[in-house]
Formats: sequence, C-alpha cells, structure tokens
Amino acid sequence: MRHRRVYMAISFTLVTASIAAIFYPGPNYGTDFLGGTEIQVAFGGEVSSTELRSALGELGYEGADVVAVVEQENAYIIRTREFSAISDEQKEQIRTNVETALGGVEGVDVQRVRIPEGGDKVRIELTGDVDEAMLRTAVEEAGVQVIRVARFGTASAHTYEAQLAGVATELLEGLRDRLGDRGPGTPDRIERVGPRAGAQLRDAAIKSLLYAIAFIMVYVAFRFDLRFAPGGVIAMAHDAIITVGIYVLLQKEFNLTIIAALLTIVGYSINDTIVVYDRIRENLGRYRDKSLYDVINISTSQMLSRTIMTSGTTLLSVSAFFIWGTSVIRDISFALFIGILIGTYSSIYVAAPLTEWMDRRFFSKAKARARRARSKQRKKA
Repeated sequence: MRHRRVYMAISFTLVTASIAAIFYPGPNYGTDFLGGTEIQVAFGGEVSSTELRSALGELGYEGADVVAVVEQENAYIIRTREFSAISDEQKEQIRTNVETALGGVEGVDVQRVRIPEGGDKVRIELTGDVDEAMLRTAVEEAGVQVIRVARFGTASAHTYEAQLAGVATELLEGLRDRLGDRGPGTPDRIERVGPRAGAQLRDAAIKSLLYAIAFIMVYVAFRFDLRFAPGGVIAMAHDAIITVGIYVLLQKEFNLTIIAALLTIVGYSINDTIVVYDRIRENLGRYRDKSLYDVINISTSQMLSRTIMTSGTTLLSVSAFFIWGTSVIRDISFALFIGILIGTYSSIYVAAPLTEWMDRRFFSKAKARARRARSKQRKKA
C-alpha cells in the first residue's frame, strides 16, 4: 500500500497505451472477424514460409498469413482476406451474358440468376430446358473458371447450377503451377467466413465480454459488499485491456480463440481478486481497531505466498502449452500467460488499493453524513 501511487501510475500508463493501441495501429483481426478463406494443406516437398509468402504475393494474395503446422512436416495454414473469387463486376457480367445467350432461345425466359456472396456458384432459374454447354460458355465469358454445370432440383423446376472455382481452388492451382512437384496436395481443411458473418461474430464477441463484466460486477456487489465491487471490476477490465493492448502492439491475430482466452482471463482475474477480498473481509472483523489501509496491508501480506504459488503453477502449465503446443494452442496460451501475469499483479496492486481509495473518497463520507444525521435526530428528540 505504501507504493500504491507508483503502481497506480504504472497501471494507468499501461491502460492508456493499450487503449491508444486499439485505435492505432488497431487490432489485426483474423478471418473470424474480417471474413476470408483459411486453408490447411501439406506440400509435396520442402517449402519455407518466406518462399510461400512470396509466391502468394506474386499470385495477388497480398498480406496473406502463413503459419507452419508444428505437428506436420511441410504443412501450412494459409489465411487470405479474399472470400469470393469473382468481383461484383464479374457477377453483373455473368447475369448479362446469360440473358444475352438465352435471348434467342424460343420459349425460354430467364427468371432469375442468383450468385451467393461467396461467388462459388451461379444458380440460373429458367422457364424451359436449355443445353448446359450454352450456360457454361455464357458464364465462362465473364472470365471465371467453371468446374461443371448441372441441373438443380426437380425436372419441372428448369433450374441449373454452375459450380465455380473458389478462392481456395485458384490459390492452390496457382501454387502448384509455381512450385511444381513441391506444390500443395489435397487440402486438409478449408474454412470460409463472409464479411457480414465476420462483422456479426465481432459484435457478438464484444457483447459477450461486456455481459460477462456486468454480471460479475453484480455478483461481487451481492456476494461481498458494494464497496468491493468497483475495485474488482476495474481490476478485471484493467487485465483484459492490457492483454488486448499487448496483443495489438505485437500485431498478433485477433480472433474467436483470443476472445475465449479473454473470457478465461476475466474469470481468473476476478477469482484471484475475490480470494484477496475474502481475507480483507475476514480481517476487518478481526482487527476492528485498525484502518482499512492497515487491514489491506496485513491481508495482502498473508495472501502473497498463496497468490504467487497459485499463479506460478498456472503459468508453468500455460508455458508448457506455449512451448510444445500447436499454433492455435500457442495463441491462446500466450494470451493466458499475459492475462494471468497481469491478473496476479492487479489483484495485489490495483484492486485492493482502489477499494481503499474509494472507501476513503466516497463511503467514509457517506457514513460520516449518516452519523451526523442520526446525531441531529437524537438531539431533536
């Protein structure tokens, strides 16, 4: 408590820098939040990540992320911002080409040409049957690669679907052309997230964090005392903000995995803080002649070894995951490592000093006013 001003200044600086970093340079959102395509694939020969990034850049996939798969030799996870292989102009061109090609076919009208946001297929609804080769030519004239054209649905529906080459297909074919025998094989996994779905996931993730903080604040207020709730919640927000700030400054990918890690950090932080608060509350009854300042000093000293041992043991486990885990496990363990470190610091140097300051600044004055009011009432009586 004697050095609380120093630690509060350090925390204030770290939180301010983290908030500034969130605005500039800003989070490096992953495919989950921005939308895009993620491919996990093994290569036929030795390919370095630098060579792979260079090849992707030459193919037009600037800024693509390349992460080596630790447990598999010559295997990489490739993340690109591209979600659709065709542009809006090409979509309009496909509609025009189809209507033009079928304009001279007697008894056949185009009812609808539907192209999903992903741009991997074209569904054409007609009033009669046509040659599938005619539709294939019309679509290919827009400059897209058609894999096949086939009827879709029942025979009476007169609906056709053209399957187009997506981002993953074009990317892998481009790499095979450039790398030859060392090129990629059949992908182990392909995941795509649209920009709209990514924005919805991002909003839902932010809401989940805010809801978690709000419910924890209500819990602490009822479980302990209203005096303890603000300090605990501010310490919890302090841990989450600094963890995010470090992630942003290191430009590590911010995705749903990191949101899961942040929710874990929030839970760990409030749990650690509650343990310290519990001892403070016990000692408030035991040392009635001492001020809250002294009681916090005594309680923190009593809990110091327990807090360090618990956090140290957890950090050892998280470190093992970080050293020997896969790329996904490393990301979440890195966030947990930072969060636990910051959470341990905040439960000792942020939560309790904040509670003492708020008690002295707000609750002690309220109690004094209540005592003066009761005294005046007794005198009047």
